[in-house]
Amino acid sequence: MITERHAPDLPGRAVIAQRWNRAVFVHWRIDPAEVAPLLPRGTRPDVHDGSAWVGLVPFVLSEFRFLPLPPVPLLGTFTEINVRTYAVDDEGRQGVVFRTLEAEHLAPVLAAQALFGLPYRWARAGVRTDGARIEFRSRRHGGRHPGTRVRATLGTETVDTPLSRFLTARWGFHERHLGRTIWAANAHEPWPLVSAELDALDDDLVADSGFPQLAGRTPDSVLAMPADHPGFITRFTGARAIERQNR
Repeated sequence: MITERHAPDLPGRAVIAQRWNRAVFVHWRIDPAEVAPLLPRGTRPDVHDGSAWVGLVPFVLSEFRFLPLPPVPLLGTFTEINVRTYAVDDEGRQGVVFRTLEAEHLAPVLAAQALFGLPYRWARAGVRTDGARIEFRSRRHGGRHPGTRVRATLGTETVDTPLSRFLTARWGFHERHLGRTIWAANAHEPWPLVSAELDALDDDLVADSGFPQLAGRTPDSVLAMPADHPGFITRFTGARAIERQNR
């Protein structure tokens, strides 16, 4: 299945928008059989080159808004770090399946949990940049405290390959919510991607998200947005149930 670099038209009205910037994509290959039990019912692992993939993706989020309203006041700019894998449903919709989303601000955490059932966790998180170097840190609030530290040096070589599109050009997500599997679409401009070198990784989130077999393993792909890119606006539709769940 070919992943298109450009987003298709949204299938409905967008309800949420936010700006994404400074993303780093750290990915590992994994046996699809190890991913399948963690996916929402009605979906199966989406594979590239025979492998399923697990990603650790930190980025900076800003201008969060409930459309058509202006950005929510006082949220400002904050860090989010997610662990994700990829699924496809019987209608051929390729999506992200989030295993956790660590975020600094509680308001969007609660909103995303209520609207979509997404597994957001409130965390202390932040980012530091120094030229081409970027470092993300996160530590979850309350109870157990898994966290992560990701440090990378961004390259200048543009990347646009079948694998980079498979890992990043994702125009929706699947989630299990209120007893059913849902799909929500998103749209944004094509990801601008460059190669990146992982300088340090001290991570608990991937193992805590159901993939302990990846702990300590060298990633198979590291990509990033260019250091000077201003980011782009991403819009999300409301969720709709996958019909098979009602049969």
